[in-house]
Amino acid sequence: MSALAVVALAALGGVGAVARHLTVFEVAERSGGRFPLGTLAVNLAGSLLVGVLLGADVTGTTLTLLAGGLLGSYTTFSAWMADSDGLAREHHPEAAVVNIFLSLFAGLAAIIIGRALGGLL
Repeated sequence: MSALAVVALAALGGVGAVARHLTVFEVAERSGGRFPLGTLAVNLAGSLLVGVLLGADVTGTTLTLLAGGLLGSYTTFSAWMADSDGLAREHHPEAAVVNIFLSLFAGLAAIIIGRALGGLL
């Protein structure tokens, strides 16, 4: 990977992280509930978009920059787990389990749907 690509990867990672932060808090503010809909939204949207890239046969540096840099920092495993742990600690174990499994299965579905959409491009 070239030096320019590494710089682009870092820049896109920053953009993804800021977009995640803004999206999570905007969704949380609008939903007003305890369930971490913001984290779920970014993870599902990111999964869908990675699926689109894969379905459109994007490869190489372009895939690394978009899926690894931008979308890799937009989605977040650690926030998903922290949200799930928080729900469990706040005595909402059922919501924690729903968050874990909904994110897993809906995320996989988003990748599959994204691949199909990307294949149409």
